[in-house]
Parts: sequence; C-alpha cells; structure tokens
Amino acid sequence: MLELSILGFLAAGPLPGHELRRRITHLTGYSRPVSDGTLYPAINRLTKAGLIQRRPVPEAGGGRYVLNLTDTGREDMLRRLREPAEHELTDFSRWFTILAFLSLLPDVADQHAVLRRRLAFLEESASFFYDGDKPLRAEEVADPYRRGMLLTARATSQAERTWIRESLGQDTPEPGPTRDPHASSPLDASAS
Repeated sequence: MLELSILGFLAAGPLPGHELRRRITHLTGYSRPVSDGTLYPAINRLTKAGLIQRRPVPEAGGGRYVLNLTDTGREDMLRRLREPAEHELTDFSRWFTILAFLSLLPDVADQHAVLRRRLAFLEESASFFYDGDKPLRAEEVADPYRRGMLLTARATSQAERTWIRESLGQDTPEPGPTRDPHASSPLDASAS
C-alpha cells in the first residue's frame, strides 16, 4: 500500500521526498508511521521499475530532487486501483488507501466494481470472536471491552455499507440472503 500511496500522491503532480512522506503519514496516521528506512527503498524500487522518475532541483541545493509519476507508473497505479487484492479490501487501513485514490480511476464502472467487492465483504457474517464456527454478536459477549469492539465495528460497518450503497445509487440492499441486523461485521477481519 505504500507503493500505491506514492503513485497516488504523485498522480497529482511532482513532489519532493519529504513532502511525499508527510502526505503519506497524514493518510496512514500515526498507527502506521512511514520511516525514511521504509519510504526511500520503496522510492528506489519504483524508480528502478520505471514507475517514477527523480528530477534534480539544483536551485534547492545539492542532493535535492522531486519525484514524478511516469506514464508507466500511472498505468500501474490504475491497475492496482482497478484490481485490488482481496486483503486490500478486507483490511481497514489498506482499504482506506484504496479509497483515498479510487477517484483517479477514470471509469466510474471500475470504481463501482471495487465498491461492490468491498460491500460484498462487509455483508458477510463475521466477527472478531467465535463460538466454534459461529460468529458471536455483541449481545452474546459478556466481556464489556469485546462487546465494545463488536458494537463499534457494527456501527462503522453499517455506516460504510450505507455510504457505498448511496455511491452505487442503491436505495436498498441488493436482493440476496437477509443479513441478521445484530450480527457483527467483519470490519477488519484480516488484520493481524
């Protein structure tokens, strides 16, 4: 997701490395800070792959440069947005990175296809806690903190499902199995 963030921010125009790092940190928050030891190797990989270019800025002093997205980099970014991996749709932080740049896809049908995949995930019955194979609902959990996790996840998931349906132009859920409104949501089922 770091590489997608780099490509996505550079899609708006050239940036120096320090500004790129600041924008990525604002996007990912302090729970997943971006260090120089992580950012600059990613920049080097993308440069070697021909997805971005470094352009020196002599007026800024020695060793200063700005990063530019190449045409190949733009195509790669669009492919990553159009075809996110399953874990990128199920992990909340990764999903937010996809969502931050999804409007860069020029075809609304492609944007909606990604939203429908996320919605399908959110509509699966799941939980952070199980009794055997049965997902536990908040009302079935005695621990107040675990219940709080489930209630928060349910509210967040419900708000996101409502927003996605509105974005897709759906007034009501698509026909299919009726989902238990009290079931816990898989807000971040794949996070480790």
